[in-house]
Amino acid sequence: MTNSSLHIGRLLRSTTSDCVIGCRASELNLPAFGGMVRIPLAEGTQIFGLIHNIQIEDDGLIRQLITSDNVPPDVLLDNRNNRNVPVEIGVIFIGYQQDGVISHLLPPRPPLSLDEIFTCTPQEVVAFTGNGRFGYLRHILRRDDLPQAELLAAHIQQAGQIHLTHGRPDWVEAVTRELVTLLRDDYDRLMSVLSAIGDINLS
Repeated sequence: MTNSSLHIGRLLRSTTSDCVIGCRASELNLPAFGGMVRIPLAEGTQIFGLIHNIQIEDDGLIRQLITSDNVPPDVLLDNRNNRNVPVEIGVIFIGYQQDGVISHLLPPRPPLSLDEIFTCTPQEVVAFTGNGRFGYLRHILRRDDLPQAELLAAHIQQAGQIHLTHGRPDWVEAVTRELVTLLRDDYDRLMSVLSAIGDINLS
């Protein structure tokens, strides 16, 4: 994650709890699975979310090229840089900021079509994930349609690295303890989450 906020794309559709954004294939190096993003709203509110899915759609040209024996490098490069079909990125909302106050509740309203989406800076990640008692985790844990264990591990690895560089090496242990508390009555899911977190490598 860079030290500055980077523009990813624009919103395609949204609900009160999540959204789908679109970006060009050439910008796919910006977002990452489990990465935190923010969506500024017109009245100054900012919605925070986690990337839980990245989907690359096909089109007629792709279907033709895929059956070719040899795709010229310039055609491949042109398709990746100039194709009109957007990459679709799924984002789950985990909270918002209003008048400078961070909340781990769902935002008061969803963003609108074509609203811009940005990556979160390390400072924004630290401020959001270090605020309160990890209340935003419940938005992930209630979604059975998401790869919860992998999403949590990816988020904790990225946020944990940032907290480590900002002098909070205990953050990963604290968020893991909270997950153990939240999942204490669901042994199978707890073991799945802890197994994924066990693969985290912070350096």
